[in-house]
Amino acid sequence: MTDAAFAARLPGMRAMLISSALAAAFALSAPAVPAPTSLLPTEPEPAQPSSRLAPLAADSAWTPRFAAAADALATALRSRDEAQWAPLLGGQWLSAADRERVRNLLGDPNSPFLPALLAKGVTHRAILGWSAPASLSAEERAAIEKGQEAEALVCWSAGGNGAGPWPSTAVEADNRPGRFYACARIAYSIRGETPTWRAFIEQREPA
Repeated sequence: MTDAAFAARLPGMRAMLISSALAAAFALSAPAVPAPTSLLPTEPEPAQPSSRLAPLAADSAWTPRFAAAADALATALRSRDEAQWAPLLGGQWLSAADRERVRNLLGDPNSPFLPALLAKGVTHRAILGWSAPASLSAEERAAIEKGQEAEALVCWSAGGNGAGPWPSTAVEADNRPGRFYACARIAYSIRGETPTWRAFIEQREPA
């Protein structure tokens, strides 16, 4: 290599040596950083208890709304006509699997819907909401009452005097065989000019 060529490469070599020296100096002077501590809980969190259900207050503004929706739903389910009950359960948004499940509930002799809605005799109805925590103030309870959306469980049972037993939590409103009542969840909205609601029918098989 000629002196001229070596002289031409010398600035680049100096830059590389300086960069290497700086990197080594930073590595020696930087304090050791411990591995970050996970923010996730190391122990599984205990399961939260299910919220208790309670009958809707007779003077609640939501009670007549849910009562009218429950009457319409009961009439449609008693007909066993899919063209009547499917629109109330979501219409085009009701999946094929959910349609089949409702068909089975309305035709299965072990289904709670048969004695609750389709058997001859008096049918009793309960409209249940989730109990508000005792810590809520009167103002907070009034704000909930004046809300534009609400949900409730509507349950039917045949025979007896209508005193129950009714589900005490939403988990018990599962429509599994052996229940003395059949239930549907209704989501109601008064947003906009026309109130709307949709029903949901869940089912859980016995363990």
